[in-house]
Amino acid sequence: MFSYRHAFHAGSHADILKHLTLIHLVEYLQEKPGALTIVDTHAGAGIYSLMDGFAAVSKEADSGIFRLVKFAQECKSSGKDIGKGIQDYLDHIFAENPQEQITVYPGSPFILARLLRAQDRLKLFELHPKEIDILRHNVHQLKQAKQIDIYAEDSFVRLKGLVPPPSRRGLVLIDPSYEDKQDYRHVETAMEEALQRFATGCYAIWYPVLSRREAAALPDRMKKIAANHKRPWLHTELRVENAPGERRLQASGMFVINPPWTLEKNLSEALPTLVRALRQGDDAEYLLKSFES
Repeated sequence: MFSYRHAFHAGSHADILKHLTLIHLVEYLQEKPGALTIVDTHAGAGIYSLMDGFAAVSKEADSGIFRLVKFAQECKSSGKDIGKGIQDYLDHIFAENPQEQITVYPGSPFILARLLRAQDRLKLFELHPKEIDILRHNVHQLKQAKQIDIYAEDSFVRLKGLVPPPSRRGLVLIDPSYEDKQDYRHVETAMEEALQRFATGCYAIWYPVLSRREAAALPDRMKKIAANHKRPWLHTELRVENAPGERRLQASGMFVINPPWTLEKNLSEALPTLVRALRQGDDAEYLLKSFES
């Protein structure tokens, strides 16, 4: 399980979908003044260089954030609107990159940290023995560091003890690597336990779209869990390519339990643009479904 490093996929199309969705969730939940507790179950290192290291080897940012930035610049020069959701996301990326020259990519911990209000708290989990040290160093540099707790523990085990938060307002991002097939089962168990304790929390589950049986079954299992607890859900996927035999990730999804009513509209505007910007073939497409309990 320790062979996986978040940096390999920094700035990929999967990161774009995950972080665009995450930003909207946080900003909506912060419309109320009450304290918000945010949990990131698999935090990684927090921020990544795209110029060297693992990200430079994988080059997934080339067909991800770099391609999207170029598309946005072309839209701007031709007087076209890129859309608020995508622009909000890009603004968070540019915040870490002076003069809009993309050299680093902020992962979920940094994006979430920048969004924290004075009353909010962020809880980060990471088990990788090298990533956790880098995460601690990176977070220490942030002005929000005192609002952030970092745990070198198994988040699947600890999550049920963190919900509900004292304010009873919380967002949980669950995004394991899924390299270990047991992660699919762990996600299901974690969601069952969390919803039993904190049914009104907002839960965002990221997953890779793969030919693996467990991956294909995950959305339906999440729908069943949401139905058992009578909770609304939103399910979205972004596919940039459909090339059989290609080993790199071609699609990913987000499953949100208790989504804000604004999320579907936000994604319905952003996803067609992301398909145009990131497509690597004629089979690029998106999926967007929701259900109100």
